[in-house]
Amino acid sequence: MKKLETIFVTLNSWALILMLTAMALIVGANIALRYTSSHSLSWADEAARYLMIWMTFAGAGLILRIGGHVAITNLQDALPMMGQKILRACLVVGLLIFFGFMVHVGVQYAQRMQFQVTPALRIPFLYVYAAMPVGFGLLIVHLLLIARPFITAGAFKPMNGADSATPMPGGARG
Repeated sequence: MKKLETIFVTLNSWALILMLTAMALIVGANIALRYTSSHSLSWADEAARYLMIWMTFAGAGLILRIGGHVAITNLQDALPMMGQKILRACLVVGLLIFFGFMVHVGVQYAQRMQFQVTPALRIPFLYVYAAMPVGFGLLIVHLLLIARPFITAGAFKPMNGADSATPMPGGARG
């Protein structure tokens, strides 16, 4: 299971690297063309925007793994250890329900947009709006993979092979 998790995280990371690289190359080429030939690529801004949307949704799960999203820990810090675990378990269940709902809504929205095309690239908006259900699906998988250590110890996965998770305020780990 650990090997599958590593492969999953690696593939997710490489997808983000490829999207960021593509966006940088497109924007860089557009800037170079604009200043060297006084012409620009008509589709560059649109492609960069859609890549940014995909990077946002696809990268949210990786950030969730390390506790990088905004969190208010005042209530958790005020509770005894068992109360903290119960609160974190409720948070995980609530997030799973919300993420699942967003996958459902995202699929419906993407399907409604499948016959409209983008102005410059002329691709169906389905491919743009698919970022939402895909991203929330990735969030579900990432959350399920970190749920046990998060609930039991308040710990998130370490970043870049670090030995231990970053401690959270109040003695919990995160």
